[in-house]
Amino acid sequence: MSDYTFHTVTELAELIREKKATSVEVLEAHLDHISKHNPKLNAIVTLNTEEVRFKAGEADAALERGENWGPLHGVPVTIKDAFETRGLKTTASFKPLADYVPQQDATVVERIKAAGAVIIGKTNMPMLALDIQTNSPIFGTANNPWDLSRTTGGSTGGGASSIASGLSPLEIGSDIGGSVRIPAHYCGVFSIKPTENIVSMAGHIPEPPDAPRGVRHMGVSGPLARSVEDLQLVLPLLAGPDGKCWDIAPVSMKKEAETSLGDLRLAWTDSFGSLTASQDTRKAMTAAVDKLSSGGCTVEKSDPTDLNMEKVWQTWGEVLGAEVGSGMPVVPRLLTGMQYKLMRDKSVFKKGILKGLKMTLHDYAKLLTRRDVLISQLDHFLSGWDAWLCPVTAGPAFPHCKMGQPLVIDEQPMSYFTASVGFTSVFNLTGNPVVVIPMGKSEEGLPLGLQIVGRRWADMRLLSIAQAVSKAVMPFSRPAGY
Repeated sequence: MSDYTFHTVTELAELIREKKATSVEVLEAHLDHISKHNPKLNAIVTLNTEEVRFKAGEADAALERGENWGPLHGVPVTIKDAFETRGLKTTASFKPLADYVPQQDATVVERIKAAGAVIIGKTNMPMLALDIQTNSPIFGTANNPWDLSRTTGGSTGGGASSIASGLSPLEIGSDIGGSVRIPAHYCGVFSIKPTENIVSMAGHIPEPPDAPRGVRHMGVSGPLARSVEDLQLVLPLLAGPDGKCWDIAPVSMKKEAETSLGDLRLAWTDSFGSLTASQDTRKAMTAAVDKLSSGGCTVEKSDPTDLNMEKVWQTWGEVLGAEVGSGMPVVPRLLTGMQYKLMRDKSVFKKGILKGLKMTLHDYAKLLTRRDVLISQLDHFLSGWDAWLCPVTAGPAFPHCKMGQPLVIDEQPMSYFTASVGFTSVFNLTGNPVVVIPMGKSEEGLPLGLQIVGRRWADMRLLSIAQAVSKAVMPFSRPAGY
């Protein structure tokens, strides 16, 4: 059997379209790879074997009749278990939904199917997407293919592990604090967190089916893959107005022309306020900046001096706590607050979440007004640059541990939330698009990613910039043993 498991989505789509490979051949290569490697990774938790084999066969028969289903005709993909998928178990790792089989697709699932893709299965995630590790109370822990003793990140952890290890060429994930970016960074793959309100979140759980839609800010859906080119192909397929979610903006998703490094002015930083990235991360960032500079790019160390990161982090925590809590009955909300109080974490993130869980409507209105000011401050800074380069987390993937336990960065303990979402949550609060690309390896050989932050609504421009940066810095690399 040919090895199609590390081709990019773009390559697989072309091979199938030009009849150099069949959808069935590509699928069977992936199913064989899953059978071999998923038991130790625990990345894919619900396989769609029978239906996906039928759909792959249909895709090949359609091509023989001269029919083309779309840009992803016959390409196998995986979906984060947070998205409702018609006829396929969707749990969000929440025990009351352990046997939930939706009768409808989330909008992003509907659109990826409409583009011709076939669904391999659902990927592992933490309960209700509320952790940056993937420790499911239903399915167990997902493992990092670079080191099985370490986290994949969360909450799209199973998806990132699948992409990195060749189980799937494309994952559709979600991100409210770093959940497509942190796993991409920890597993060495590519992802984009789009501008808020470009891609519909209709059909996404943590809000259980038929519950009020409390989470109305910061959460987005985005793809993970093995190249920027794949992100450029897939994001426009997911984006656009949706009758189930009325606040989605009709933004142009036309692919931008290739960008030359010599035409770019990029800012970069390795610290946000009191948070400084690990020595390995700083070293990798310096090497990446040197490569960009050698390629003709103007790169300067700079950050928005008027943007108070402590205020940003607290505001993010308050919005998260207020909106997640708004859909909860009183008792579950009190229990959630108790869970956070008992954590060893002492960060401003935890303080914000706890405050948000108890917030009045008047306080919530004041909170969103504060958010508006912070958005404006970052927009002002970004108006002087084509993009801003930042770390993804304080360090590389860490060993599996209990949620809230301090993480060790350069032999020193750091708050769990600060070390993990300190660099990412900022851009959920402000709504800016962010691409993550691989930029290097730690001393232990673990992947290190780079955040490339763009202006709101300029997602396709940002992807063009990310393509140029990625070519200069580092391509995807395959973990040993896969």
